[in-house]
Amino acid sequence: MNPSLHTASIPALPASKPLDRGAPAAVGPRPAPFSSKEASVTRRKLSLLLLLAASIAAPLSAGTHSAAAFKKLQSLAGDWEGKDGHGMAVKTSFKALASGTAVMETLSPAGMEEMVTLYSIDGDGIALVHYCPTNNQPRMRVVPDSDDIKELSFDYQGAGNLKSPSVGHQHHLVIRFDDSEHITETWTWRQDDKDVPMLFHLTRKKN
Repeated sequence: MNPSLHTASIPALPASKPLDRGAPAAVGPRPAPFSSKEASVTRRKLSLLLLLAASIAAPLSAGTHSAAAFKKLQSLAGDWEGKDGHGMAVKTSFKALASGTAVMETLSPAGMEEMVTLYSIDGDGIALVHYCPTNNQPRMRVVPDSDDIKELSFDYQGAGNLKSPSVGHQHHLVIRFDDSEHITETWTWRQDDKDVPMLFHLTRKKN
């Protein structure tokens, strides 16, 4: 085969155009810098976010105190006996119920019918419902401010089956944890806008 004839049959390739390296790449418009007004709005939004975060974190922190307070109540499980403010005998007992989510106290002062109180965690606080022989059911609540619980002071929130606030009812309760074997309960009976304290000194009963 004649090589010269073979190469002549191949058409010549068109010459390639040189690359244009001198044209600058397309650049979009640069963003304008923040104005002082926009910066002020941004700072306000950041401040609001920080306040919101703090408001969410605060109840969570307080909630840990209610858990510690409830553990303190759970630790009272068992029988207790002692005397009231007049030297008369009194006894009470504490029992955990409903998988430990509630604590029931049954208090029996001298010369009175027994009273039942149910305690439970209520968000960042401890709530109670008191079932009184006078056939009303006061509700009270406390918000602990520390894990180191020395006492719980329950404030009146309302009552079931109470025709009027002037009708006699238990209005306040303070439980003081003297030590692991001694507690003091001060109940406040309110009737006709007059308060009468009922004091009970109690010692854990040995088995």
